[in-house]
Parts: sequence; structure tokens; C-alpha cells
Amino acid sequence: MAVTNENIDWVIRILRRQARRLPDPSVTLVGKRWKSPFLVLISCILSLRTKDTTTLPAAQRLFHLADTPQDMLKLIPRQIERAIYPVGFYRTKARTILGICRDLTEKFDGRVPADLDALLTMKGVGRKTANLVLVEGFGIPAVCVDTHVHRISNRLGYVRTKTPQETEVALRRRLSPRYWMDYNALLVTWGQNICKPVSPLCSRCAVREFCGRVGVKVSR
Repeated sequence: MAVTNENIDWVIRILRRQARRLPDPSVTLVGKRWKSPFLVLISCILSLRTKDTTTLPAAQRLFHLADTPQDMLKLIPRQIERAIYPVGFYRTKARTILGICRDLTEKFDGRVPADLDALLTMKGVGRKTANLVLVEGFGIPAVCVDTHVHRISNRLGYVRTKTPQETEVALRRRLSPRYWMDYNALLVTWGQNICKPVSPLCSRCAVREFCGRVGVKVSR
């Protein structure tokens, strides 16, 4: 049985209960601990193609050196690289972080804008990052779609899309705004621990009775 608008309430209710027993995604933790849109933005950049077990320690090391755009610009790329290693593409990310900080100081008075279109003007900030900053940095409802959200939304049968951007559009149409705030964190948590990309743990899944298991060929 695929997830529908009629039973998505049950799915999210169950996932909320189950997620309390599991670790929060790294960017969610940054938002809860530091309550800084800027640090949420930087942690988003660090998290791209990097596991949470690497992202959070790297973010902590970097934030110890600088926790504002102005202070970050006092660092040279090599200092940032050393702090964030071994996140994926750490050299490129160091340059991206400095570029974002320059944009923030020159265009936005040193403050992260609470606006999707404004966030997207900064090089290195895509829709996933921008929407996640709105949710975790500002508490503004937004539909953030990463690889977990895209995969699981399709696997459940709730949407039928080929790309994350198509998934975002579909979720904006189908998913009630009251779920936008925690939909990403719930599905990322579930994707990291249960609904894995390869051989998901379907036998341990609390929402398996609702899942269409679309595209699942091997499971445990």
C-alpha cells in the first residue's frame, strides 16, 4: 500500500515517535545548539556529500575559530581546510565558505537573509541548502529535499518524481504546510538508520504497512 494524503498523517506521527530514539541530523543539531542562521548555513555547506559523523565535528572545529561572517573572513583558506578536513571536497568548500561570507558582508549587512530567493543568489547555495536554512536557522516552514527525502518519498509511493527538484515541487503541492518544518529531519533520520539507499531494513520499519516499497528489490 502506497502512502496517500489520507494516511500521511499516520506516517509522520509514527516517524516522529520513532525519531526520538535516533540521533538528529547534523544540521538540525547545529540549529538546536547554536541557534544561528549563519552557522546553520555553514554546516549545510559542510554536510554536502559528507556523513553526519564527519560533518558535526568539522563544524565544531570551524566554529571554534570563527562564528560570524566577519571573523570567518579573517581566516585564510588553509586554516578553514585544516579545520574542516576530512569533509568531502574540503578545499572547494573552504573557498565556498569564504565566498558566502563575502556575499553576506557586502550584500546583506553581514546577516543571513531569511528569504529563499536572496539565499539562492549566493554562489554555492542551492535549493536544498536554502530551504534547510529557512527551516533550521529561522524556523520558517519550507520544503527541503535532499537525497533521503527524494528517495523515501518515492519509495513510500507518496510522489513519483525523477529529481529532487521535482520532488520539492510535488511535496509543495501534496504535503500539508504543517509538516514542512520537520519532514526533512524525519526522513533524513529514517534514511540514515532504517530506510537505507541499498537493502533497507524493511523488517524493522515502523511504517512498512503504509509503504509501497517502490523500487526496492533487496531488503532486510
